[in-house]
Amino acid sequence: MGEYTTEELQSIFIMQGFSGLSLFSVLLLMGLGLALIFGQMGVINMAHGEFMAMGAYTVYLCSNLTEQYAPTFGPYYFIVSIVFAFFICAMVGALVEWLLIRHLYHRPLDTLLATWGLSLIMQQGYRSTFGAREVSPTLPEWLMGSYSFSEMLDIPINGVFVLILSVLVTAALMLFMYRSKFGLRLRATVQNRKMSAAVGINTGRVDRLAFALGCGIAGIAGAAFTTIGSTGPDSGSRYIVDAFLVVVSGGTASLLGCLASAFGIAQAQSILEFFLNGTQGKVATLLVIVIALMIRPQGLFPGKVRGN
Repeated sequence: MGEYTTEELQSIFIMQGFSGLSLFSVLLLMGLGLALIFGQMGVINMAHGEFMAMGAYTVYLCSNLTEQYAPTFGPYYFIVSIVFAFFICAMVGALVEWLLIRHLYHRPLDTLLATWGLSLIMQQGYRSTFGAREVSPTLPEWLMGSYSFSEMLDIPINGVFVLILSVLVTAALMLFMYRSKFGLRLRATVQNRKMSAAVGINTGRVDRLAFALGCGIAGIAGAAFTTIGSTGPDSGSRYIVDAFLVVVSGGTASLLGCLASAFGIAQAQSILEFFLNGTQGKVATLLVIVIALMIRPQGLFPGKVRGN
């Protein structure tokens, strides 16, 4: 770092910090979905990244359809496509839960293998439908450009938008979990499944809706991802390990833990990868996480897992 002046280092840390906020937003949205599916339900969903890719491809399709049939709708399509990404991924997630996941509760290894196979099937489906090359939607003009605060400091507008989106989704999920009847039923099912069923809660329906909600949030993560990168058949699988690290290091079933760990992991990767190469930065980040889990194996904010 000796080759940089103090002012340059300050600008680098700020710019990399904002670059890390874009990654933080994607990891947070991915982690929130996994916190519901893995943390709350005890299901290891290895296909979670493919639901993120589904959300990204949904935005890409909406972009193409808008350009072809309704070009005047171009400035507004992106917001609508985020809503489509959520509902399409949620509906597919509900179907997957009904066809596959509901038969595998309390069998974590089986869910891991089954959803890993599902992820391979989904990747091949994307490859057959969209091709092996990465694609990108045409973003509206209001998402392009950056805010220039000084000659060495530019803040990208798309990063600010993704950050605002992730904050809104997090706040909505927190309200949904702790201020709605469904959230109460879900938390009751997590704490004691048999007692919840005994008092009249349809635990099967709670499972399906929770899995669908987690997949829908992954779809929003995919929509956010299109603003910072191109989408390919294996785009989701590149983030699945980081998403699991967010959930495990933050504490399973803890939404606050997801927020804290996603921020720490994203900022560490962004800053370390600037001064090191990409691989070294990722290894350094993983070492820090491993040491933290050795000291605190239950995560930053431990939570209760599903009861029998």
